[in-house]
Amino acid sequence: MTNSTDSDYQKRTSWRRLAAFALLFLAMTGAGLYAVYDRFAGRSFQFDDRLLSPTLLIPVAGLLLVYFLADGLRLHYTLRALGHRLPLNKIFRLVFINLFFSNVTPMATGGGFAQIWYLTRHGVPVARATAATTIRTVLAVVFIFTLTPVFLLTLKALDGGLWSSGIGTALAVFVSLYLGFFAVLLFRTRWLIMPLGGLLGTLHRLHLINASRHARWQFRLRREMLRFARCFSEYLRGRPKYVLLSVLFTAVFLLSLFSFPALLIRGLGYDVDYLTTLGLLVVTTFIMYFSPTPGASGISEGVFGSFFRDILSGNHLVLVTIAWRFLTIYLGMIIGLLVMQRELIKSHRSSE
Repeated sequence: MTNSTDSDYQKRTSWRRLAAFALLFLAMTGAGLYAVYDRFAGRSFQFDDRLLSPTLLIPVAGLLLVYFLADGLRLHYTLRALGHRLPLNKIFRLVFINLFFSNVTPMATGGGFAQIWYLTRHGVPVARATAATTIRTVLAVVFIFTLTPVFLLTLKALDGGLWSSGIGTALAVFVSLYLGFFAVLLFRTRWLIMPLGGLLGTLHRLHLINASRHARWQFRLRREMLRFARCFSEYLRGRPKYVLLSVLFTAVFLLSLFSFPALLIRGLGYDVDYLTTLGLLVVTTFIMYFSPTPGASGISEGVFGSFFRDILSGNHLVLVTIAWRFLTIYLGMIIGLLVMQRELIKSHRSSE
């Protein structure tokens, strides 16, 4: 099963496709930063040496360490609750692989495939790997989707503008659909077998897949969906310590993620309310979940600039936007690219 997963995944993630997505990511990022510079920063940009001062770099490095550690540990304890244990060095490689793939593929789907591919290579069955990565995502989604309406209704920085327009209605619909999908996936997994099976049947009727592949995929679909349902039940029945730790480190991960702007802004000499910056980042991240661009590139920068333009002066707005994305996304992507290349080389050598 692992060899088959390796082969299928490597075909889906050809370097040509990844290069195209990476170029799209760079182009959209550039467009987003230019939009911030042009529309929200008044075409003003100036580097500030205070971003390189030890009094800021030391706490940023500490927060970055917490951010990456919590990201790895939330998956580690999710796997432990499912009865699997991987060495921590392999878990943390996966953190960076996920950061790379989820940000160069639209809607972050590639990150999920990459995690499953990596876990199966290290002995975790496909269904359990799928359950672990899905549960990790769902835990974060529950936190973010629960907090977003609270901040949207209470933050003065947003002035209720989102809810007074059609955007508020659209966000409510998206929340319902997103949470509804995950609820069905986790609690009524069998309901998905028929529509997914129908999709495969349609592909067969259109001659996009042959009869033998159609039969094989139908069998695997039913088998893995049933295994996934069983794995989620096992997670809920897992050792309470591991379940609670997976939830705890998800909260720590998100709190560290949302704290970077406040730290950067204070380092530049602004007196800013921490809860306000936290709330603005929660809403920004919520919107990023529905972005069709790779890694929410372009959209995330634009939303961030729009939300923080009244807090930061024009010459600092672009600077903080770049620093925020570099620390939370770009740095991890660079490391993830290097780790992924090493893993693919090792996989290629082992298959020879």
